Amino acid sequence: MKKLAAIALSAVMAMALTACGGNSQSTATTGATAQASGDVLNFTMAMVDNTTSNYYKGAEKIAECVEKATDGKITLTIQAGGTLGGESDTLDMAIQGDLDIASCANSVLANYIPEMNILDQAFLWDSADQANYAVQNELGDLIAEKAATQGIHVIGYMESGFRDVFSKKPIQSMSDFKGVKIRVMQNDGQIAAFTSFGANPIALSASEQFTALQQGTIDACENAVSNCWINKFYEAGINSVINTKHAFVYIPLCMSDAAWNKIPEDLRDTFVAAVWEGCAEQWKYLDEANAEAQTNLEGAGVTFYDIDTDEMQAAYEAAQQKNSVSYDAAWVTAVDAAKAAVK
Repeated sequence: MKKLAAIALSAVMAMALTACGGNSQSTATTGATAQASGDVLNFTMAMVDNTTSNYYKGAEKIAECVEKATDGKITLTIQAGGTLGGESDTLDMAIQGDLDIASCANSVLANYIPEMNILDQAFLWDSADQANYAVQNELGDLIAEKAATQGIHVIGYMESGFRDVFSKKPIQSMSDFKGVKIRVMQNDGQIAAFTSFGANPIALSASEQFTALQQGTIDACENAVSNCWINKFYEAGINSVINTKHAFVYIPLCMSDAAWNKIPEDLRDTFVAAVWEGCAEQWKYLDEANAEAQTNLEGAGVTFYDIDTDEMQAAYEAAQQKNSVSYDAAWVTAVDAAKAAVK
């Protein structure tokens, strides 16, 4: 991982994150033509996000970078919008060798790598740079080692980044969370966090949020700001966004052993570096999408609020200690190393 990450970062710095050339249509055409002659490897990558999202734009950039870096020897076909199933479904398919590349939230991969639950902690990272450094170094090495035992290779990380709270009412202090019914992802980390804040967390699938807001099943939800705009939650009663930045979510790209083993050894470093280069572009697209979403939401009458996150963090840490929550020592050391390296 350190070797591949170093290669990837060097490539990104050398090219200054410039466009990689090509387009999704040319990738598909080149792949189809070359596959007929047996000269090109075409891999299918699945994602649940639709074609209007920054995540899809990032996936397209990854495909462009891979095709250019490998001189057209490797191409990617992106299957968006959950056409091949949800995140858990496609990860299972990759592990079984029935899908080339699955993209999923880190909490989904944690179903196979329990140590990754350390990433579900609230207020784990101080910045996106710190979070990204972690998976490019010691923490990424640990994830890669565990992933290999499941028959997959983590070839890069897109991200949905820091998450904020979207609410039907202003939440300006932690006391305002009391009794708020908030939709969370289906993982213990988020449930524990919002319980410690005084809220009433309810685990629902992402597809159920809009209806749940309309029907009053929930009062709030949480995600990247761009998600609030894309899903038009303001039409379901959301009028407040609270800048909590309470969690950071990665989107690891998991490649099956079967697909990985098809790549000639002399192309593997080049392939992975190109994937990382495309991922770094997606990080930029996410920032742009969040900034645009805030402008659009404010135009739609949504108000953004700051909140004392120190108070929230203290309450969360106290609850963790009370419940004797602990994590694998090697993983704690890797997280601490990233924090020390990037202030």
